[in-house]
Amino acid sequence: MTTASRSDSVRGGGRAAGGLTNVLVANRGEIARRVFATCRRMAVGTVAVYSDADADAPHVADADAAIRLPGNTPGETYLRAELLIEAALAAGADAVHPGYGFLSENADFARAVQAAGLVWIGPPVSAIEQMGSKVESKKMMDAAGVQVLAELDPAEVTAAVLPVLIKASAGGGGRGMRVVRYFAELPGQLEAARREAESAFGDPTVFCERYLETGRHIEVQVMADTHGTVWTVGERECSIQRRHQKVVEEAPSPLVERVDGMRERLFEAARLATEAIGYEGAGTVEFLADEQGEFFFLEMNTRLQVEHPVTENVTGLDLVRTQLQVAAGRALPAQPPAMRGHSIEVRLYAEDPAHDWQPQSGTVYRIEIPGAVGEFVVLEQPGVRLDTGVVNGSVVGVHYDLMLSKVISFAETRDEAAHLLAAALQRAKIHGLVTNRDLLVRVLRHPAFLAGDTDTALFATHDLEKLSAPLVSESDEQLSIVAAALSDAAANRARARVGAGLPSGWRNLPSQVQSKSYESRVSGKHEVRYRITRAGLAVEGREGLELLEATPDSVTLLVPEERGKVRRRFEIARYGDLVAVDSPLGPVALRRLPRFEDPADQVAEGSLLAPMPGSVIRLGAELGQRVEKGQPILWLEAMKMEHTIAAPAAGILTELPVTAGQQVEVGAVLVVVQSDDSDNQE
Repeated sequence: MTTASRSDSVRGGGRAAGGLTNVLVANRGEIARRVFATCRRMAVGTVAVYSDADADAPHVADADAAIRLPGNTPGETYLRAELLIEAALAAGADAVHPGYGFLSENADFARAVQAAGLVWIGPPVSAIEQMGSKVESKKMMDAAGVQVLAELDPAEVTAAVLPVLIKASAGGGGRGMRVVRYFAELPGQLEAARREAESAFGDPTVFCERYLETGRHIEVQVMADTHGTVWTVGERECSIQRRHQKVVEEAPSPLVERVDGMRERLFEAARLATEAIGYEGAGTVEFLADEQGEFFFLEMNTRLQVEHPVTENVTGLDLVRTQLQVAAGRALPAQPPAMRGHSIEVRLYAEDPAHDWQPQSGTVYRIEIPGAVGEFVVLEQPGVRLDTGVVNGSVVGVHYDLMLSKVISFAETRDEAAHLLAAALQRAKIHGLVTNRDLLVRVLRHPAFLAGDTDTALFATHDLEKLSAPLVSESDEQLSIVAAALSDAAANRARARVGAGLPSGWRNLPSQVQSKSYESRVSGKHEVRYRITRAGLAVEGREGLELLEATPDSVTLLVPEERGKVRRRFEIARYGDLVAVDSPLGPVALRRLPRFEDPADQVAEGSLLAPMPGSVIRLGAELGQRVEKGQPILWLEAMKMEHTIAAPAAGILTELPVTAGQQVEVGAVLVVVQSDDSDNQE
């Protein structure tokens, strides 16, 4: 394809020659908000689309106009190309930005957008097709002189080539990925990978490649215009991953910084890959590298990447602005801006790393990153940026990705960037959902990370239990619980119509021991027993505490420590039975316990409860069957991923109240296993 014909195809018949005026983002959440932010700065109109589940989502409020896509699941909404194009035409949009995920790398969608007379803010259809098949793209890169890891036909995989990695041909982001180390597991893992790929991308095609247990994930940001200019806009390292999804990303790469000549070789390989397919727009060429600086082509993402902010910060570029300019036919300068400083991004997920990365759903009552200089802005000075898809009050459902926000730092040095980001995360107020925040802070402060000694096996190499441990110590958590009790007492006093000035809030005998009970997800149940007398505060088990102030929103204590008493202030927020305590010691989330437990709330011993709302895909055991500890009993699909529910102990499956295809709510009883231990106790 010639440059001229490629340009026409990107512009959808040349409508963008005079610039874009109204852009529909065929996506949701953080990436839709990110594109809208740049459009506003460029005085370009914006159109959002939303599913029924997203009717109150922040990206809908951000847009100038919004079009409903009836339904909740991606298959009913964001994966329906015809509905997206109808929405663009109905709202008077002249261009479509696909974001990332969903249909962003779907050649048929890009072709349909152009056929409708709309500008496609992305690469030529031919480039998407060539790179859309991970199998064919590797063959093409091999022919272009880029070193690759050979793809394997799943039907031809033998025990001799294990371990292998199953990958979805039509997309990335960890969807459809499975590591297979034992040949007997291959058929089941292939089936599961195909289901995930179909659910996430609408295409069940998968392939295999040799799996390298350790390695460095290095990628090069490219940008190409319609006039033949190709930029390699710096590299990123994204080696810290869980379930083959990136968690921490940074630019530049510590490995590339260390290995002489590696950056030049990487850039040349990325340039060869980009030019081989006549690419235009923003894209990323991904490589797997070893510690010596040798690297292999993995894939090319023909879209903007989640981690693009780190490249923006170290170059000063607004990559979305550049995307829009290229789509409008603007020429790039001959050379990209030089890199300066260091930027690190972490992905804040609604998940519990300490419990097999268990997904979470529910309300984000509050999300606040102290010191963040703004949202969706390119950082020119040392600081922290927030790119978020949720705001206070947002509801996280089960239909979409777990990522809540991206928190990104920029500084002159890598150490400073890590310190800034860790401190901002530790001080962040994140109320309502369990997240991976504590894990992220511990990773950023880990000696291996600070030394740049990380690879894709970091969570397997280092103790995940320690990495995911709470930031607050056991002693400091107890202090936070005392603060919660005193604040609750103050709240009771504030609500009391009679005796509001009394120390207890409810009693006229201040010497009487008061008690309040809480449950921590991490450390279990706690009872705070205290008295407030004329002599001051007395807390059982915490000698020497002095209460300086207690209000419904904050508590200030003088705490005896090794070298004297230290003034500590705690901020407290309540949302029903949830009590969130924030202080420099670390965040603590508690559930207020009733004085008397309702028997109806109790469940039978051995019950397995649904960790999140979802759909039962299939059953792996039958009622009355004996199961072994760790044996899969059923599989749930939630948030575009499959989750295995396994037996907590060996025993007999005495209850199985669910069936395949059934929708279940969080906390629903899925199975009951009468363990061998309970038999012995009888």
